[in-house]
Amino acid sequence: MPAPDLVILVHGLWMSGIELVSLKNRLNSDAAFEAVPFSYPSVSGSMLDHVAALREFAQGQKAERMHFVGHSLGGLVVLNLLEATADLPPGRAVLLGAPLQGSRAAQGLARWPLGKAMLGITMRQEFLPTDGVEPRATARTWNDRREVGVIAGSSGFGLGRLVAKLDGENDGTVMVEETRLTGARDHLVLPVTHTGMLFSSEVARQTAAFLRTGRFEKGD
Repeated sequence: MPAPDLVILVHGLWMSGIELVSLKNRLNSDAAFEAVPFSYPSVSGSMLDHVAALREFAQGQKAERMHFVGHSLGGLVVLNLLEATADLPPGRAVLLGAPLQGSRAAQGLARWPLGKAMLGITMRQEFLPTDGVEPRATARTWNDRREVGVIAGSSGFGLGRLVAKLDGENDGTVMVEETRLTGARDHLVLPVTHTGMLFSSEVARQTAAFLRTGRFEKGD
């Protein structure tokens, strides 16, 4: 029997990786995968710091095939790693509720007292003007170096709604339109919240489907 594909799970802002246990266990119940969490200081480090740490972690793993699953800010870390690194084992990536095209919630929180400090260095670098430097002005695209799928949530209950007006479909923190990525192989919207998607059996099932085939399983 061939060795299972390695899946590296990357958590989001204000998380430690323990929140990924449910998703990890569901992926590990499939003999095709062995999921392992990667933890990083999401508030105190920069994007360059996180990417360097994830690269070192990934390069220290032994696997013929290596997939990545990133939630929220973790999805941005994964995408930045894949943009900058070409020598990792082949595989796919799934981004869960990742604010790929800006974050209205982050901009809203930044207007609150202590809001910028709560966001941390990386989120400020990505979405707020810093030291006179404006954040990314053009739409983020993907170079198709490996197949990337995106899952967005549409159950709009979450803290993001308390700090910003989220128009249209959203998961309570990230708007569906903020998860769009030109060049991604597939995009799927499920009725889950931003944090709830980590505990959803359907999200886990669809993540496994994309890692296996490069497509989500959609009904007719």
